[in-house]
Amino acid sequence: MQLLNVPERTWSRELFRKLKLDDKITGPLLECGEIAGRTTARARQETGIPEGIPVIAGGGDSVVSAVGTGVIREGSCFTSIGTSGIICTNTDRIRTDRKGRVNTYCSAVPGKWAVITCSITSGFALKWMKENFCSIEMETAHNNHTDVYDEMSREASQIAAGSEGLLFLPYLMGERSPHNDPRARACFIGMTMDTSREEMTQAVLEGVVYGLRDSLEVARSLGIRIDRTKICGGGAKSPLWKKMVANIMNVKVDVVENEEGPALGGAILAAVGCKEYPDVKTAADSIVKVTETIEPDGELTEKYEKQYSKFRQMYPALKAVFQNLGE
Repeated sequence: MQLLNVPERTWSRELFRKLKLDDKITGPLLECGEIAGRTTARARQETGIPEGIPVIAGGGDSVVSAVGTGVIREGSCFTSIGTSGIICTNTDRIRTDRKGRVNTYCSAVPGKWAVITCSITSGFALKWMKENFCSIEMETAHNNHTDVYDEMSREASQIAAGSEGLLFLPYLMGERSPHNDPRARACFIGMTMDTSREEMTQAVLEGVVYGLRDSLEVARSLGIRIDRTKICGGGAKSPLWKKMVANIMNVKVDVVENEEGPALGGAILAAVGCKEYPDVKTAADSIVKVTETIEPDGELTEKYEKQYSKFRQMYPALKAVFQNLGE
């Protein structure tokens, strides 16, 4: 509602006054994991849920996913590659960006704040690639009873890192972090007569992670030291994408046992609220398991760093063009 005083973790009475709103329309604020109430007799009659069960305060998907992936301490973060791409880290003191490149929320961990970035079309970019260019892979997957995205990744993995110089700007629906530009558009740069479909797929995968790297650099510019990331979302199922995250971001990537961060985070908060654990950190440390850690490859990291420097030049060079498209 934009009526919260995030630094103070209270309702902004000043905004209520200026907007001439009755502050009685809001309920009490609770930290995530606190008991908001208990199920009622009416709920039992209408749903069959027993009366008296505690109802625990939860939170938004990203802040709760941080709990579900074990991202509690400052310096850790999670990277989610779903339809959109999210990077979320918790901080001990509030950090905000006056340019609006990141969002700052009250964390699901009591007393902390969450800094969150969002790239609008991350996993969606690969879906777009599949539906428009990969009919052969779709047919192969159908005939072999395999996943089409596995077929696409298998083919792309045969292409050398850097996609033979081909770059993809992944702004299919504009972009939030770090540009806040609804007019930004996607494009391939560096195509030749020799460019293959496999190279295009590889460039899409890389372009998504370059975009996430942009967001990571904004978080770092706010003084947040990020040394490793957990990974979740559909992208966590792709071995190739996980390696790209490690090498393009130059961080260690921890793969968690349960990829459904928001659902597990909600369960952890419920367990804390029911006094099964003394606090969120203890619960997350006990429940969240890391099954694999992917280390950056020095040679690939160096190669990707050169490509990323070129990627960073693309949006500023094309921004004026994007503003005039469709006019």
